[in-house]
Amino acid sequence: MWHRRRRLAMRDHLAEASLFNRRALFSLFVIVILGAILLINLHSIQIDQYEDYQTRADGNRIKVLPSPPNRGLIYDRFGRILADNATFYSLEIVPEEVADMDQLLSRVAELIPIEESRLDDFREQVKHQWRKFEAVVLKSQLSEEEASIIAVNQHKLKGAYIEARLKRYYPYGELTTHAVGYVAKINRKDADNLELEGKTARYEGTFDIGKQGLEKYYEDLLHGEVGYQKVEVNNRGRIIRTLSEQAPEPGQDLVLSLDIEMQQVAKDALGENRGAVVVLDTKDNSVLALYSNPSYDPNLFVHGISSKNYKKLLNDTDRPLINRVTQGRYPPASTIKPIMGLLGLHDQMVTTKTRIWDPGYYQIRDIAHKYRDWKKWGHGWVDIYRSIEESCDVYFYDLAVRLGMDRIHEFMSQFGFGQHTGIDIYEESTAILPSREWKYGRYRQPWYAGDTVSIGIGQGYWTVTPLQLAFATSIVANQGLVYEPKMLNATRTKTGELPVPAVDRKPVEGVSEHNWQVIKTAMHGVVDKITGSGHKAFQGAEYESAGKTGTAQVIRIAQNEEYDAEKIAEKYRDNALYVGFAPVDNPRIAVAVVIENVGGGGKNAAPVARIMMDYYFANYPDNPLEAYKNVSNE
Repeated sequence: MWHRRRRLAMRDHLAEASLFNRRALFSLFVIVILGAILLINLHSIQIDQYEDYQTRADGNRIKVLPSPPNRGLIYDRFGRILADNATFYSLEIVPEEVADMDQLLSRVAELIPIEESRLDDFREQVKHQWRKFEAVVLKSQLSEEEASIIAVNQHKLKGAYIEARLKRYYPYGELTTHAVGYVAKINRKDADNLELEGKTARYEGTFDIGKQGLEKYYEDLLHGEVGYQKVEVNNRGRIIRTLSEQAPEPGQDLVLSLDIEMQQVAKDALGENRGAVVVLDTKDNSVLALYSNPSYDPNLFVHGISSKNYKKLLNDTDRPLINRVTQGRYPPASTIKPIMGLLGLHDQMVTTKTRIWDPGYYQIRDIAHKYRDWKKWGHGWVDIYRSIEESCDVYFYDLAVRLGMDRIHEFMSQFGFGQHTGIDIYEESTAILPSREWKYGRYRQPWYAGDTVSIGIGQGYWTVTPLQLAFATSIVANQGLVYEPKMLNATRTKTGELPVPAVDRKPVEGVSEHNWQVIKTAMHGVVDKITGSGHKAFQGAEYESAGKTGTAQVIRIAQNEEYDAEKIAEKYRDNALYVGFAPVDNPRIAVAVVIENVGGGGKNAAPVARIMMDYYFANYPDNPLEAYKNVSNE
């Protein structure tokens, strides 16, 4: 007991009170500091950073949604629509409105055909969709009959809706594919390119982009400018109301120089043959017709072509995906003889009185090899006129060797060979205009005299596109004036129509009027004289034309062998070519035709050119404005 009282007596109350006071003051101090910090933060948030946090809050409440523009339409020269924005119907389902999804899908499948794989994909989409109030497409491109069936049964299909949307449509299908091109879904590569070009914002809400032809070349004009909707949403992202709206600006319409009826004429004239037809208006080289056969339906790509259909096109031995007009590469054969003759006259290697003897073959001095003429027994004595009219090979073998490849390359470059013509589609090959440097760079071999012999008749390493042939022919028709080929005549907006001017290049200089006329006269003789290689095809024409036939070897024939088409596989048979312009004195159109593996340019290609010219002069009077009166826009 004594010990307990002693311990109690030893407590220091003053010390304990002092410790308590110190702790209380420290706690109060901490509370004050923390309160001050809180007040400072509240001031910063509520006053200093008010606008920033208000913007963030609005960002959660207000969304800006893109409104994609309508794509510009494409018309032919007479106002017929070549590329339209057509309405198509899709069946869409809002998951949150569906009580039993499997039951709904079963009902839909009983009404319209839907592939099982598509049903599986749809279920997977719905499974991973967070916003159940947003519609998911079950089937796109409903036929009118399917849309009607769904509409009639709408009351049984709660949560299913038919939506109408605009999508690109090409009413003429394969007739315009290689000229107009097509649009398709924006893929990863397209998205990366748009990002690099700083155009991502411009394509918000847009699903398609030009992939080929004019659709790709004039994408910036056709696409338009995106609009925006400012909407208020709830915490789940559902739109409550629209606050403001900026309408999108539609793309510009394009009016082309193409005549869709002339396209059809070209298609019919080629028939089942693989080949190309191109027709230019020589006053500015605007394109009247540009058709490559075979073709394909561009509408397949608009909604997403199936892998099965794409593989079918890709593996087709007739290569329908290739635009033969601008990408097909063919030996020009005898179609370049007029320009070779022009060079000979210009460089004074020959005159109108120069004659050579054609025994049916040509030999380089001290070389045993014989370069054969197409006429086995030869043409006898020939001059510049007869050599072009009857397509004498020996005359041009000799002329080419005397000119030399360097001079030939320099002169032919002025006519667009070995270069892009400048046409307003990206899918264009330069083909090959050979030279000493080109051969050494490719084969590590020097240029031989025998190479030049073959070049003299448009064979050997030389290749051209049908468009290059038409381009060069228009230069001859215009006596050296050079215009870039183009398909766009005018752009059209709500404010009016703006014509697109012709683009001229440096002309072919130094060639005399006399020499131009000699060549044009010789080309006229090709169709006018009874011995001309194109006479039969143009006999009885009501207009005066000029032209040149060509028959291009696809494979070499040995020195002692004869060409026999019946014994050669079709793909190795000769190609048929023809180039021409009309009228002779005042040219208005230039035509180039190439047909694969049918042989005989005069027999097969010239008749196609005749059909094109007949159509032109029957439907295009001297006054262009009169043409509009005779065309139906139905």
